[in-house]
Amino acid sequence: MTLSLKPNRSLFDLDLLRAIVVVADCGSFTTAATRLHSTQSTISQKVRRLEEMVGHRLLERGNREVLPTDAGQTLLGYARHMLALNDQMLEALAGATVGVTLRLGVPEDFVGGRTTNALSAFNRKHPQVKLEVTSGLCRDLSQSYDNGELDLVLLKQRRNGREGVASWPEQLRWIDSANNPALALDPIPLVTFPPRGLYRDEIISAVESLGRRWRIAFTSSSLSGIQAAVADGMGISLLPPRAVTAEHRVLGEADGLPVIDSYEILILHRQTADPMVRALAGVLTGLLEAQAV
Repeated sequence: MTLSLKPNRSLFDLDLLRAIVVVADCGSFTTAATRLHSTQSTISQKVRRLEEMVGHRLLERGNREVLPTDAGQTLLGYARHMLALNDQMLEALAGATVGVTLRLGVPEDFVGGRTTNALSAFNRKHPQVKLEVTSGLCRDLSQSYDNGELDLVLLKQRRNGREGVASWPEQLRWIDSANNPALALDPIPLVTFPPRGLYRDEIISAVESLGRRWRIAFTSSSLSGIQAAVADGMGISLLPPRAVTAEHRVLGEADGLPVIDSYEILILHRQTADPMVRALAGVLTGLLEAQAV
């Protein structure tokens, strides 16, 4: 597309600016239209009008994701500022506190303890932020992020998967019941997440490498379900140290089980993320760096 129009010096329509910001955040015209309760063609027309006003292409429309051009990055910075000022003015006139919604996704084993304490402290430091936290399976969180439903996610994946803002090796521990151990049983009963769930394939491959017979004794998509099943003697499993409880016995190489180091934790947000998203990503980075020491 070649645009030869001279920049229009009239005031920018905030509705047009909001459209391009949401498209950039979602990486998709379709998802942006859903979030703005509009149609894809209407959103495309608004972005086109902006491009005609500034005389530059603002978005590169790729096969999988829409990304801002250099001119688009410049405009997005000012657009976010203008929209924020507009929202602040409306909130001030309404006598209310300014609100910025930040949607975060975290795996279940990060809920509670240091993570939720840090999130609570972040909210106290930034009272204007309306933090919405979703916990669940990593595959579901990843899909929600790709659909534009989350602004920031903490994910676990096999190493060399998708690239994030930062990543760390995921420490894993073999666990058995402290009171009713199952490791010596034949076949070895296994407690796992559902097919395609985290660690399942690694658990099975590791046990097979020992020449031991195995069977799936318990399957759950819930972390608490996995923890309880192992604690009650249903079988052995593989979990990160933060998910191990006093009712579990940690197994190791002395028990004949191999070290599993094929996973990593990563933080993911978009290049055009709001400054508050980046600030929260910094908080999560600090937590994970402390954990990695």
